Amino acid sequence: MAIPQAHNGVERELPHKASSHEYVVGLDIGTTKVVAIIALKDPKSQTLDILGIGTAPSDGLNRGVVVNIDKTVQSIKQAVEQAEQQSGVKAHEVVVGIAGDHIQSFQTRSIIAISNPNREISQSDVDRLLEDTRKIAISTDRKILHVIPQDFIIDGQDGITDPVGMSGVRMEANVHVVTGLVTAMQNIYRCVERSGLVVKDIVLEPIASSYSVLDTEEKEVGVAVIDIGGGTTDVAIFEENIIRHTAVFAIAGRQVTDDIRKGLGIVQGQAERIKHEFGHAIQESIMRDDVFMIPGVGGRKPLEVSKSLLCQIIQPRMEEIFEFALAEIRRSGYERRLSAGIVVTGGSALVRGTDELAYRVFGMPVKIGIPSGNDFGGLSHEVENPMYATAVGLVLYGMHQIEGSVVGEAAHEVALPATGAEQHLNGSKFSLLQRVKTFFEEL
Repeated sequence: MAIPQAHNGVERELPHKASSHEYVVGLDIGTTKVVAIIALKDPKSQTLDILGIGTAPSDGLNRGVVVNIDKTVQSIKQAVEQAEQQSGVKAHEVVVGIAGDHIQSFQTRSIIAISNPNREISQSDVDRLLEDTRKIAISTDRKILHVIPQDFIIDGQDGITDPVGMSGVRMEANVHVVTGLVTAMQNIYRCVERSGLVVKDIVLEPIASSYSVLDTEEKEVGVAVIDIGGGTTDVAIFEENIIRHTAVFAIAGRQVTDDIRKGLGIVQGQAERIKHEFGHAIQESIMRDDVFMIPGVGGRKPLEVSKSLLCQIIQPRMEEIFEFALAEIRRSGYERRLSAGIVVTGGSALVRGTDELAYRVFGMPVKIGIPSGNDFGGLSHEVENPMYATAVGLVLYGMHQIEGSVVGEAAHEVALPATGAEQHLNGSKFSLLQRVKTFFEEL
């Protein structure tokens, strides 16, 4: 028997027989667009069914950070309502992505003594070690988003990925810690709450994108995913199935559009349109140097622009984005360990010739990261687009939560003073013990 759900005062039948916790809603609140995806895991086929997709223009963010609450709330409502109408499912809890140049990450090490009489390391010891890492001193205006173990060291023996059951008196862990500004997180929570939704989890966007565009082999041999969005470019580096480095910087697709707008003297909407219709990131990708017309501003004569001229505007900015990403890869120390090369995703990856330009800058194999429709059911082919990489990844991240396997513990305890939201923020916590147990197997 289907479960009735109310939406806009009207009862509707859910299209699938399933308990409510099996539905996952991914919400990508970007600088240029908001994307909502509603999905359900089919218990029989173990595939993920994409039930609804909603998109809406975003005007309330700048460089990945909320700057206008009301506009952001309206964009969220519009995107979620589209996904609800398409899926026939009422959204309640959402997994939300976060980015912005306020995101910072660093490596640290935590140490504990093993107090068991038989000196055997238990799950509770691992739990205690990673909880101790979360107590690291950081500035009061920042909050830990993720604590990602790199490896464990027992009595000086390093390179251990699963210490449970081993003997030792002293255990250490190298840990990658991701932090963000408390106020930036609060504003995201506030926007989602005012949209009538509950934040189930908040996830760093490059981590989410990696779920949808990377496979296990790539993450094992070494790969960097570069997600070029509208306001930020996100970088995540994997090796041996472990996240080794994350970074976010505020040079992305919006800057490319602004360069076109200023270079040709046209309005923002026209610049965005011709970037996608006629834009090329490198001259070699232009097969025919066609000329296209742009309406003049304020009654002026139309402009004739060639693809090669447009490319001369786009290419320098795209090169700058890749140079910044290359600097982050070099800073991580993994430049020579990325055997699988680079995966470029995000809406700006749709500009023709992006992969060729990236190959020229990085000097290693490059591919465009697209969520594979073969891995999903339902509206699978509709999400086969780099612009949906983060939203699909958020859904997959949420599904891994249901299975008890995620890459780190996102912040649930961000305070929203006097809003009554505390009951939402502390919900849906999964055992860190369970997460660590399955982290290295399921990532």
